[in-house]
Amino acid sequence: MTEWQKKTPLEWLTYMNKEVTILAAEKHKYQGWVLTVDPVSANILLVHPLENGKMSISAVLGHAVQEVEIVTEEDDEMKKKLAYLFMPEERQRYSQEELERKKTSLKDWLETNHIPVKEQGESHTTLCVAGVLTIDPPYRPEDCSSSNEIILSRVQGLIQGYLALQQCQI
Repeated sequence: MTEWQKKTPLEWLTYMNKEVTILAAEKHKYQGWVLTVDPVSANILLVHPLENGKMSISAVLGHAVQEVEIVTEEDDEMKKKLAYLFMPEERQRYSQEELERKKTSLKDWLETNHIPVKEQGESHTTLCVAGVLTIDPPYRPEDCSSSNEIILSRVQGLIQGYLALQQCQI
């Protein structure tokens, strides 16, 4: 087991969103921004910005990593790009403030209509209705998920009505 594999997830977290140079087995060298480190295999996903504005992703297998050196500390612009990398395009159109406003407005409306709702998740971005349905950003009917089809269709209908009401008020 390599020194890299012996690190804990908290130690790997210190490399997130930073540009690194990795020396791997057989003297292979990789450079890029750390998107994530798999906590089981210690594999590193590196992101390389391309000239055309797109991103290239490569994986460095954890067992091959011999040394990791931080080249550039966390950059706010790059951190934002990495965060939006796998986010659906519809969600990228909204700023954090807009998403927070939409979440708060929908939550208040659901509570006003006596529907039990609470925020959940690490960053409290997901709404949970009655413990059986979740609504993810940007809080549209298609962003609802539940294993109970009846509750799912009813809450989706309520959200459609809420959004129609919002449109009428504009």
